[in-house]
Amino acid sequence: MNKTSKIVKSDDILLKLCGSVANVLSQTTDSQVSHAAMVQSITRTSLKPDLGCFSIFDGGFSGLVVINFSADAALEVYRGYMTHMGMPETEFAISHTSDEVGDVMGELMNQILGDFISKVSKQLQTSINQSQPKMLTINKQLTISVDTNLDDAVARRVSFRTQNNHIFYLEFAMDKTEFIQLDEFDEDGEFDPDDLLAEHSNKEEKEPVSPWAKAASKESATDDADDLLNELGI
Repeated sequence: MNKTSKIVKSDDILLKLCGSVANVLSQTTDSQVSHAAMVQSITRTSLKPDLGCFSIFDGGFSGLVVINFSADAALEVYRGYMTHMGMPETEFAISHTSDEVGDVMGELMNQILGDFISKVSKQLQTSINQSQPKMLTINKQLTISVDTNLDDAVARRVSFRTQNNHIFYLEFAMDKTEFIQLDEFDEDGEFDPDDLLAEHSNKEEKEPVSPWAKAASKESATDDADDLLNELGI
């Protein structure tokens, strides 16, 4: 979280979710997916044609995420994902009603929420859990709501655009809440064991050591290995 920001509100959390949607879909389809700068206030969340996906989350705050894809938008995202994975076009599904399309979209929804939850955990220092995303191919609008009462709920709709200008919508309902920063803190960084191993292996290259020092260092080699394993948490 930005150290100059003292209060994070519901719409700020929505912005983090929009960032996760755009980033994950852009990376997994090798294309440009963007969201609108304007957000719409709505009274209820709905699943809409042609393909809808939803997931419920709870913990530090509760809410519901719905993403509604048109057939064209769903197929574009699906084909981009399959191409990114190196699959030949001859194996692509040709209809958005295919189970394979639903499986891919469900997996992408899972990655989106995983990215969002990771950001929330680090930046807001709270924890939330998600339900398994559900995908439905529908031909009429269905109103959907969280099975528990939200605390002064807010609901929003944001439009997204694919690289080929197909539109899909994110609908989001959650507790009206605020996170107030009481003290400065550093966000937890990503821990990469490979970087740590590289750092240790490069020490000798960065710092030339004499033959006498190398001979002496053999006596402490075991201690160095133990230190590295302890740092890796092994």
